Amino acid sequence: MKVLILCTGNSCRSQMAHGFMQSFDKNISVRSAGTEASGKLNQKAVKAMKEIGIDISGHTSDSVEKYLGEEWDYVITVCGGANEACPAFMGKVKNRLHIGFDDPSHAEGSEEFIWSEFIRVRDEIKEGFWEFYTEEIKPKL
Repeated sequence: MKVLILCTGNSCRSQMAHGFMQSFDKNISVRSAGTEASGKLNQKAVKAMKEIGIDISGHTSDSVEKYLGEEWDYVITVCGGANEACPAFMGKVKNRLHIGFDDPSHAEGSEEFIWSEFIRVRDEIKEGFWEFYTEEIKPKL
């Protein structure tokens, strides 16, 4: 089973979703990428995941072009806001899904508020991808 998770920058939401999917089942091949990959991870996303025991610090922020030649069972976009364009993946895909989330890296306000947004989105990603895993992936394994 191969899963590719896409967003724009591949530094935050797609990285957290990638970490969760790997934690649910080590036998699933999971990758994440972005249409405008930032080349680095959002350190608040890394910290938020580490807080619950998932280490994504070794992940890389990759361009979607790296994966165009591969076949995927699922390609999932995670972009959220209406003003955000979801990337389109033109490779070989059996199933395309969208599970959208706000981008906590765009949160403004106090450090406490910004951190709370990272935690909120992290928890929403966990919930959304756990539902996806239990309903779509697990029955096929």
